[in-house]
Amino acid sequence: MSEKAKEGINQLFGGKIRVRVGGILIESGKILLLKHEGVGSNKYLWSPPGGGLEFGTDAEINLKREFLEETGLEIEVNQLLFVNEFINGNIHAVELFFKVKRKGGSLVLGTDPEMKQNQILSDLRFFDQNSLRNEQKNRLHNMFHTINKPEEVLNLTGYFKFVNNSLK
Repeated sequence: MSEKAKEGINQLFGGKIRVRVGGILIESGKILLLKHEGVGSNKYLWSPPGGGLEFGTDAEINLKREFLEETGLEIEVNQLLFVNEFINGNIHAVELFFKVKRKGGSLVLGTDPEMKQNQILSDLRFFDQNSLRNEQKNRLHNMFHTINKPEEVLNLTGYFKFVNNSLK
């Protein structure tokens, strides 16, 4: 990712709290993840599909929109699993993760409309237990730092917090 794209992320999301929704889609023992370039501490980050809440639109509608934009899939939103708070330098996000089920559509890498010309989404795929184990932990969303199998994400409940003060 270019410095221009990093500056764009900081301009859009830096210095304020961002509320995000994310969808946990598990099929045949595999979890769907998107590769976000220039995010995280090691060039890219694999994370479940999702994005920021838009004012006046509830979490379920936002998650359905984000999932369709990023993956081409239509989903059903089920129960709230857990909340993750992420603080890293100038970026502060509160993420609400929901269990979701595929209802239709065709799996395809979409775009992040907020990023316009500087797209950060570069790949999507289903990760099985071996794929999670073989990826560096700092290239996976912090929800994967304490689990070994994709299905174990469904057992996460409550509130989690990741703070990295090294980038201040």
